[in-house]
Amino acid sequence: MTEAENPNAGFTEVGDRHRFDESALAGWMAQTIPDFEGPLTVHQFKGGQSNPTYRLSTPRRNYVLRRKPPGQLADGAHAIDREARILTALATVDFPVPHVHGLCEDPAIIGTAFYVMDLVEGRIFWDATLPDVPAAERPAYFDAMAETLARLHDIDYRAIGLEDYGRPDGYVARQVRRWTRQYQADLPEAGEEKNLEALIDW
Repeated sequence: MTEAENPNAGFTEVGDRHRFDESALAGWMAQTIPDFEGPLTVHQFKGGQSNPTYRLSTPRRNYVLRRKPPGQLADGAHAIDREARILTALATVDFPVPHVHGLCEDPAIIGTAFYVMDLVEGRIFWDATLPDVPAAERPAYFDAMAETLARLHDIDYRAIGLEDYGRPDGYVARQVRRWTRQYQADLPEAGEEKNLEALIDW
């Protein structure tokens, strides 16, 4: 069995840094999710990018939890509330996203803000070249990805309640300013990078 076919390959025991009070989470889920029934078992996904992501298993169904990481965070980073809002909005136009059951911004529950959504079972491809898929079948996978992205970009964000989400103009300039501030805030501990300094000046 390959890693892509093994349902247990994508997650592991929760690491020390990312542990939280599982009973407090179960209590929140019991109050927030109408059909929730424990007991609850928690594992941590290997992926998740910059936000810790967990598999929540119960006898009846499985969920996913995404949370802000613990510790001091950069301004504006790890905005899981934005993730939850966008997923919820996209679901209104039948875009293929998991159902969001709830957003909790109270750090007293598990230490940081988080949201819980359905777990959608499927294959996980850790290698984007799809080495376990026959070469003749790979174009269909990439076509499906491109079609889904095209559908996403064809959605009118204003029509699904995201008209006040972000600012559509000046995105690149704002990103450059933010990255510059973050870089400068880490000096001198992180050390100066001459190529990056040149890029900022440019």
